Amino acid sequence: MTKTFALFLLTAIAELLGCYLPMLWLNNKGSAWLLLPAAISLTAFVWLLSLHPAASGRVYAAYGAVYIATAIFWLWSVDGIAPRWTDLLGAGLALSGAAVIALGARA
Repeated sequence: MTKTFALFLLTAIAELLGCYLPMLWLNNKGSAWLLLPAAISLTAFVWLLSLHPAASGRVYAAYGAVYIATAIFWLWSVDGIAPRWTDLLGAGLALSGAAVIALGARA
């Protein structure tokens, strides 16, 4: 379970970075050279997705929850915007739902 969570976390970071860098360029906050590491990051994201235990809706639903929580952390650590209590609650609810999905699949 820990290995799967770590894989989900790395996948989410690759996805966020791959989308964040082009946004910087589009908003004139960086050069077009940001598109190169963005493309590499999105390639890593796709490769990491292929490493997940099974390509199924259940796995992707659980990944979605980790993505939500990682995006909220990204908001705070990269964008410098403190999450609201509702952001934290939503991420917690999503992770709780993912735990129910993951643990239910093992039963």
